[in-house]
Amino acid sequence: MDLATTLLFFVLLISSTKALDPCGSRSDDSDLSVIPIYGRCSPFNPPRPESWVNTIINMASKDPARVKYLSSLVAQKTTKVPIASGQQILSIGNYVVKVKLGTPGQTMFMVLDTSNDVAWVPCSGCTGCSATTFSPNASSSYGSMDCYLPKCTQARGLSCPATGTTACSFNQSYGGDSSFSANLVQDSLTLANDVVPNFAFGCINTISGQSVPSQGLLGLGRGPMSLLSQSGALYSSVFSYCLPSFKSYYFSGSLKLGPVGQPNNIKTTPLLKNPHRPSLYYVNLTGVSVGRVRVPVAPEYLAFNPNTGAGTIIDSGTVVTRFVQPLYEAIRNEFVKQMKGPFTTIGVFETCFDASAEVEAPPVTLHFQGLSMKLPMENSFLHTSEGSRACLAIAPVPNNVNAAMNVIANLQQQNHRILFDVANSRLGIAREACN
Repeated sequence: MDLATTLLFFVLLISSTKALDPCGSRSDDSDLSVIPIYGRCSPFNPPRPESWVNTIINMASKDPARVKYLSSLVAQKTTKVPIASGQQILSIGNYVVKVKLGTPGQTMFMVLDTSNDVAWVPCSGCTGCSATTFSPNASSSYGSMDCYLPKCTQARGLSCPATGTTACSFNQSYGGDSSFSANLVQDSLTLANDVVPNFAFGCINTISGQSVPSQGLLGLGRGPMSLLSQSGALYSSVFSYCLPSFKSYYFSGSLKLGPVGQPNNIKTTPLLKNPHRPSLYYVNLTGVSVGRVRVPVAPEYLAFNPNTGAGTIIDSGTVVTRFVQPLYEAIRNEFVKQMKGPFTTIGVFETCFDASAEVEAPPVTLHFQGLSMKLPMENSFLHTSEGSRACLAIAPVPNNVNAAMNVIANLQQQNHRILFDVANSRLGIAREACN
């Protein structure tokens, strides 16, 4: 074998190895890969071996706190009281994206969150942080941010001191039992093949508690500090994602940023904007069907009301879809009427039945203005580890939530392309196999 043939052999071998690596990056693709936080390609390990349904129940156990937070969000204003006072900034780290911060880029796995704006990561020297942190000293494009910059006010909602120059620092509560302190800084953010220069984010220096995502959070909300707002014309306020099943180990989901490559023929519904909760993506849910029956519910439990926060949002961080009690009960009662019992309760799921009857279960359809989303079985039911019971995977909104807000969660969004076209105030939904 001559030298040229030998070199060709090794080139082909290396190329084949990369092609077969399901965790490898997509060098020819501008999309960002999206994976469940406990997937094989994720650096995060499950806390302990669990059955499939118990894993979902445990992840969903923080849903009530998140829904309560979502219902309490208000527009950030400049005050003399820290914005964290009396509020909780919550999200459940179910999906992560691989990004790079700084120059040269440092890889971080950040939680994808459509209901938060300010991004943040743990920085070197941080007290209470994980082993993986961002090192500002290793980046040639890193810069601190002064308290008097407009972005600082947007991030922390505080007035600057009357005299002197200070860094932009802020504190936030997180997950009910955790909190962190950070400085607002800026650096280059690399997303697949794109670079967002001077991207402002929180550089965490202290963490208390165990709930803060260990490698940070990437906010895709609608507010002034979100990725969409900071990227300017680069993405034209358009993105979409396809979330793989929680059971998917590999980089099979995708986050498409910008209008290029988005599906052309996709049914859409208007995006509604709430000035009191500007980060959230509201849509007009007009009804829910179980089988062929449109469940009866008073219009006020579906109606969008920006003054009270009532309505329906699409959220990437809530695990199980939550409906206000009257709507949930109407869905549950109609499902029980059409299915064979007996029914049992497992965790937050009240409507669990013999899994052998699943093929006879009526489908649940979500009706939005302009489109309907008929949930496939994989988005409707969860199975116990032994497979003997199946549960209808929806739950009621917690009783301690004041506003009548419904939340369409990530379990029901899995294996769908969800398009957020903020520029044209529309949200699209289409089936897509991303497992």
